[in-house]
Amino acid sequence: MGKSQLNRTWNEIKTNDSWAIFKIMSEFVSGFEKMSKIGPCVSVFGSARTKPGDKYYELAVSIANKIVNHGYGVITGGGPGIMEAGNKGAHLGGGTSVGLNIELPFEQHDNPYIDSDKSIDHDYFFVRKVMFVKYSQGFVVMPGGFGTLDELFEAITLIQTNKIEKFPIILVGSEYWSGLLDWIKQTMEIEHKTISVGDLDLINVVDTEDEVINILDAFYRKYALSPNF
Repeated sequence: MGKSQLNRTWNEIKTNDSWAIFKIMSEFVSGFEKMSKIGPCVSVFGSARTKPGDKYYELAVSIANKIVNHGYGVITGGGPGIMEAGNKGAHLGGGTSVGLNIELPFEQHDNPYIDSDKSIDHDYFFVRKVMFVKYSQGFVVMPGGFGTLDELFEAITLIQTNKIEKFPIILVGSEYWSGLLDWIKQTMEIEHKTISVGDLDLINVVDTEDEVINILDAFYRKYALSPNF
C-alpha cells in the first residue's frame, strides 16, 4: 500500500469514527431511557448453544422463574440457549423479562419470551455490557463460552476495583466451573499472586435454584434492601 492510499484509508477511518460517536451516544441514551423504567432485575448469562432439554437449559428456566417470584425481573442477552431459558422462566412466572440483544452474523436472534416493550438491540458489545452492569442487582452465570466469561470477568473487575457497588455473582454448575476456579486459586492467587487473597470471595458457586435465591435474598437483607425498592 502506497503512502497516498494509506493516508486515504486513515482519513476514512477518522471520518467513520466521528460518525460512530453519534451512534454510540444514541445506543446509550435509548438504553438508559428504557432500562431506567424496568425496576430491580437479575441478569442470567450462559451459552447461546445450549438446547431445550439440556439440564442447564431447564435449570435456567427454573432459576429465572423463582427469581421473578421473589420480586426481581430477569435480564438476558436476548438470544437463544441459556438466554432464551432465562426469559422463558421469567415469562412463565409472569415477571419482567428483558432482552439486550446484540447484532451478530450468526447465533443471535430475539427469543420469543422477551416482553414486547423490553427488547433492546445493540451494535456495540461495550454499550450492552454497561446496561447489564448498571441495571442488574445480581449476575447468575450458567455454563457458557467466551462471551459468558467476558461478562463474568467484567463484573468481577469492576467490583474488585470499586468502580461499581458489590452485588451477588453466582456461578451455577460446580462441575462446569470448578476447573476454572481451581486454576484461578492455584495459579493466579497462590503461585503468581496476580490477584489478592479474598478476591475469589466475590464469587458464589451453586448447583440449585434454591441456592441462587438464598444468596440473592440474603445479600439484600444484609444491606437492608428489598428487591421491590
